[in-house]
Amino acid sequence: MHSAPADSPPRTPGSRTATLVTAALLLPNVLLLLLVALSWQPLLALDGDISRTTHRWAVDEPGVTHVFRVLTDWVWDPWAMRVLCAAVVVLLLRHSAWRTALWLAATCALGTLAQQGLKAAVGRSRPVWPDPVDSAHYAAYPSGHAMTATVVCGLLLWLLHSHGAGRALWRSALVVAAVSVVGVGLTRVWLGVHWPSDVLAGWLLGALFAAAAVAVHPFTCGETTRTRPPGARPE
Repeated sequence: MHSAPADSPPRTPGSRTATLVTAALLLPNVLLLLLVALSWQPLLALDGDISRTTHRWAVDEPGVTHVFRVLTDWVWDPWAMRVLCAAVVVLLLRHSAWRTALWLAATCALGTLAQQGLKAAVGRSRPVWPDPVDSAHYAAYPSGHAMTATVVCGLLLWLLHSHGAGRALWRSALVVAAVSVVGVGLTRVWLGVHWPSDVLAGWLLGALFAAAAVAVHPFTCGETTRTRPPGARPE
Protein backbone atom coordinates (compact mmCIF):
# COMPACT_ATOMS: atom_id res chain seq x y z
CA MET A 1 0.00 0.00 0.00
CA HIS A 2 1.45 3.35 -1.05
CA SER A 3 1.30 6.38 1.20
CA ALA A 4 -0.10 9.62 -0.20
CA PRO A 5 2.31 12.40 -1.14
CA ALA A 6 3.01 14.86 1.67
CA ASP A 7 1.58 17.75 -0.33
CA SER A 8 -1.65 15.91 -1.09
CA PRO A 9 -3.08 14.33 2.07
CA PRO A 10 -5.85 11.82 1.44
CA ARG A 11 -9.34 12.95 2.24
CA THR A 12 -11.15 10.87 4.80
CA PRO A 13 -14.89 10.12 4.40
CA GLY A 14 -15.50 12.65 7.18
CA SER A 15 -13.63 15.43 5.42
CA ARG A 16 -15.40 14.76 2.11
CA THR A 17 -18.78 15.01 3.82
CA ALA A 18 -17.70 18.15 5.65
CA THR A 19 -16.62 19.73 2.35
CA LEU A 20 -20.07 19.06 0.86
CA VAL A 21 -21.78 20.45 3.96
CA THR A 22 -19.60 23.56 3.82
CA ALA A 23 -20.54 24.16 0.19
CA ALA A 24 -24.23 23.62 0.94
CA LEU A 25 -24.14 26.14 3.83
CA LEU A 26 -22.57 28.94 1.79
CA LEU A 27 -25.75 29.91 -0.07
CA PRO A 28 -28.10 30.24 2.94
CA ASN A 29 -25.43 32.19 4.83
CA VAL A 30 -24.92 34.66 1.98
CA LEU A 31 -28.65 34.92 1.28
CA LEU A 32 -29.56 35.68 4.88
CA LEU A 33 -26.76 38.23 5.14
CA LEU A 34 -28.02 40.03 2.02
CA LEU A 35 -31.63 40.03 3.22
CA VAL A 36 -30.63 41.58 6.55
CA ALA A 37 -28.16 44.05 5.05
CA LEU A 38 -30.75 45.19 2.49
CA SER A 39 -33.48 45.38 5.17
CA TRP A 40 -35.84 43.06 3.29
CA GLN A 41 -39.25 43.99 4.68
CA PRO A 42 -40.89 40.53 4.86
CA LEU A 43 -37.96 39.30 6.97
CA LEU A 44 -38.03 42.38 9.20
CA ALA A 45 -41.79 42.02 9.65
CA LEU A 46 -41.45 38.36 10.63
CA ASP A 47 -38.63 39.21 13.05
CA GLY A 48 -40.80 41.89 14.62
CA ASP A 49 -43.87 39.68 14.97
CA ILE A 50 -41.94 36.86 16.64
CA SER A 51 -39.97 39.19 18.90
CA ARG A 52 -43.04 41.07 20.11
CA THR A 53 -44.76 37.79 20.97
CA THR A 54 -41.79 36.31 22.84
CA HIS A 55 -41.16 39.59 24.67
CA ARG A 56 -44.75 39.58 25.88
CA TRP A 57 -44.25 36.05 27.18
CA ALA A 58 -40.99 37.04 28.87
CA VAL A 59 -42.68 39.89 30.72
CA ASP A 60 -45.62 37.68 31.76
CA GLU A 61 -43.38 34.79 32.95
CA PRO A 62 -40.67 36.29 35.18
CA GLY A 63 -39.70 32.90 36.63
CA VAL A 64 -38.96 31.40 33.22
CA THR A 65 -37.20 34.60 32.18
CA HIS A 66 -34.92 34.41 35.23
CA VAL A 67 -33.97 30.81 34.42
CA PHE A 68 -33.23 31.79 30.83
CA ARG A 69 -31.01 34.65 31.99
CA VAL A 70 -28.99 32.28 34.17
CA LEU A 71 -28.62 29.82 31.29
CA THR A 72 -27.62 32.42 28.72
CA ASP A 73 -25.26 34.33 31.06
CA TRP A 74 -23.53 31.43 32.80
CA VAL A 75 -24.12 28.07 31.15
CA TRP A 76 -24.30 28.89 27.43
CA ASP A 77 -22.39 32.16 27.50
CA PRO A 78 -19.69 32.44 24.77
CA TRP A 79 -16.98 32.66 27.42
CA ALA A 80 -18.25 29.47 29.07
CA MET A 81 -18.05 27.79 25.67
CA ARG A 82 -14.52 29.12 25.13
CA VAL A 83 -13.45 27.79 28.53
CA LEU A 84 -14.82 24.37 27.55
CA CYS A 85 -12.91 24.59 24.28
CA ALA A 86 -9.74 25.59 26.14
CA ALA A 87 -10.10 22.60 28.48
CA VAL A 88 -10.28 20.26 25.48
CA VAL A 89 -7.23 21.98 23.96
CA VAL A 90 -5.29 21.29 27.16
CA LEU A 91 -6.45 17.67 27.14
CA LEU A 92 -5.28 17.28 23.54
CA LEU A 93 -1.91 18.80 24.39
CA ARG A 94 -1.50 16.37 27.28
CA HIS A 95 -1.99 13.55 24.77
CA SER A 96 0.56 15.10 22.39
CA ALA A 97 -2.10 15.94 19.78
CA TRP A 98 -0.73 19.45 19.49
CA ARG A 99 -1.72 19.95 15.85
CA THR A 100 -5.34 19.12 16.56
CA ALA A 101 -5.20 21.30 19.68
CA LEU A 102 -3.94 24.22 17.60
CA TRP A 103 -6.59 23.51 14.94
CA LEU A 104 -9.35 23.60 17.55
CA ALA A 105 -8.10 26.80 19.19
CA ALA A 106 -7.54 28.53 15.84
CA THR A 107 -11.02 27.64 14.57
CA CYS A 108 -12.71 29.06 17.66
CA ALA A 109 -10.58 32.20 17.49
CA LEU A 110 -11.29 32.73 13.78
CA GLY A 111 -14.99 32.20 14.41
CA THR A 112 -14.95 34.93 17.05
CA LEU A 113 -13.10 37.32 14.74
CA ALA A 114 -15.53 36.65 11.88
CA GLN A 115 -18.49 37.13 14.19
CA GLN A 116 -17.22 40.49 15.48
CA GLY A 117 -16.29 41.61 11.97
CA LEU A 118 -19.79 40.89 10.68
CA LYS A 119 -21.36 42.68 13.62
CA ALA A 120 -19.32 45.79 12.81
CA ALA A 121 -19.96 45.54 9.06
CA VAL A 122 -23.74 45.00 9.26
CA GLY A 123 -24.31 47.26 12.26
CA ARG A 124 -27.80 45.95 12.95
CA SER A 125 -29.59 47.47 15.94
CA ARG A 126 -30.91 45.22 18.67
CA PRO A 127 -34.60 45.17 19.65
CA VAL A 128 -35.64 48.06 21.89
CA TRP A 129 -38.40 47.62 24.46
CA PRO A 130 -40.13 50.04 26.87
CA ASP A 131 -39.98 47.29 29.52
CA PRO A 132 -36.81 45.27 28.79
CA VAL A 133 -36.12 42.05 30.71
CA ASP A 134 -32.43 41.93 29.78
CA SER A 135 -29.80 43.98 28.00
CA ALA A 136 -26.92 43.40 25.60
CA HIS A 137 -24.37 45.57 23.87
CA TYR A 138 -22.82 45.97 20.43
CA ALA A 139 -24.52 45.11 17.14
CA ALA A 140 -27.08 42.32 16.84
CA TYR A 141 -26.18 40.38 13.69
CA PRO A 142 -25.16 37.59 14.03
CA SER A 143 -25.86 36.21 17.50
CA GLY A 144 -22.49 35.55 19.15
CA HIS A 145 -24.07 33.19 21.65
CA ALA A 146 -25.64 31.03 18.94
CA MET A 147 -22.57 31.02 16.71
CA THR A 148 -20.07 30.22 19.47
CA ALA A 149 -22.20 27.39 20.85
CA THR A 150 -22.61 25.90 17.37
CA VAL A 151 -18.89 26.04 16.55
CA VAL A 152 -17.71 24.64 19.88
CA CYS A 153 -20.35 21.93 20.19
CA GLY A 154 -19.95 20.93 16.56
CA LEU A 155 -16.19 20.55 16.79
CA LEU A 156 -16.26 18.69 20.09
CA LEU A 157 -18.89 16.29 18.76
CA TRP A 158 -16.70 15.60 15.73
CA LEU A 159 -13.67 14.96 17.94
CA LEU A 160 -15.64 12.48 20.04
CA HIS A 161 -16.92 10.71 16.95
CA SER A 162 -13.53 10.60 15.23
CA HIS A 163 -11.93 9.10 18.31
CA GLY A 164 -14.51 6.30 18.54
CA ALA A 165 -16.51 7.45 21.56
CA GLY A 166 -18.75 4.81 23.10
CA ARG A 167 -22.41 4.79 22.12
CA ALA A 168 -23.66 6.01 25.51
CA LEU A 169 -21.15 8.86 25.64
CA TRP A 170 -21.85 9.85 22.03
CA ARG A 171 -25.62 9.94 22.51
CA SER A 172 -25.33 11.89 25.75
CA ALA A 173 -22.98 14.42 24.16
CA LEU A 174 -25.26 14.75 21.14
CA VAL A 175 -28.28 15.52 23.33
CA VAL A 176 -26.35 18.04 25.45
CA ALA A 177 -24.98 19.75 22.34
CA ALA A 178 -28.37 19.93 20.63
CA VAL A 179 -30.08 21.32 23.74
CA SER A 180 -27.29 23.86 24.20
CA VAL A 181 -27.24 25.12 20.61
CA VAL A 182 -31.02 25.32 20.25
CA GLY A 183 -31.54 26.50 23.81
CA VAL A 184 -29.09 29.39 23.69
CA GLY A 185 -30.69 30.69 20.51
CA LEU A 186 -34.17 30.55 21.97
CA THR A 187 -33.09 32.32 25.17
CA ARG A 188 -31.62 35.22 23.19
CA VAL A 189 -34.92 35.78 21.39
CA TRP A 190 -37.00 35.26 24.56
CA LEU A 191 -34.91 37.82 26.45
CA GLY A 192 -35.44 40.33 23.65
CA VAL A 193 -31.77 40.98 22.89
CA HIS A 194 -31.75 39.45 19.40
CA TRP A 195 -34.03 39.21 16.40
CA PRO A 196 -34.80 35.63 15.32
CA SER A 197 -32.79 36.08 12.12
CA ASP A 198 -29.74 37.03 14.22
CA VAL A 199 -29.95 33.66 15.92
CA LEU A 200 -30.54 31.83 12.65
CA ALA A 201 -27.43 33.55 11.25
CA GLY A 202 -25.43 32.46 14.29
CA TRP A 203 -26.50 28.85 13.80
CA LEU A 204 -25.76 28.90 10.06
CA LEU A 205 -22.39 30.62 10.41
CA GLY A 206 -21.39 28.37 13.29
CA ALA A 207 -22.27 25.28 11.27
CA LEU A 208 -20.32 26.67 8.30
CA PHE A 209 -17.20 27.27 10.39
CA ALA A 210 -17.40 23.86 12.07
CA ALA A 211 -17.89 22.04 8.76
CA ALA A 212 -15.07 23.96 7.07
CA ALA A 213 -12.75 23.20 9.98
CA VAL A 214 -13.49 19.48 9.76
CA ALA A 215 -12.92 19.60 5.99
CA VAL A 216 -9.43 21.11 6.35
CA HIS A 217 -8.41 19.09 9.42
CA PRO A 218 -6.45 16.40 7.50
CA PHE A 219 -4.55 19.12 5.62
CA THR A 220 -3.74 21.40 8.55
CA CYS A 221 -2.98 18.62 11.00
CA GLY A 222 -1.24 16.19 8.67
CA GLU A 223 -3.45 13.41 9.99
CA THR A 224 -5.73 10.92 8.31
CA THR A 225 -8.14 10.50 11.18
CA ARG A 226 -10.76 7.99 10.18
CA THR A 227 -14.15 8.38 11.76
CA ARG A 228 -15.64 5.24 13.25
CA PRO A 229 -19.23 4.55 14.22
CA PRO A 230 -19.97 5.53 17.83
CA GLY A 231 -19.20 2.60 20.08
CA ALA A 232 -16.76 0.97 17.68
CA ARG A 233 -13.49 -0.17 19.19
CA PRO A 234 -10.24 1.28 17.88
CA GLU A 235 -8.20 -1.17 15.85
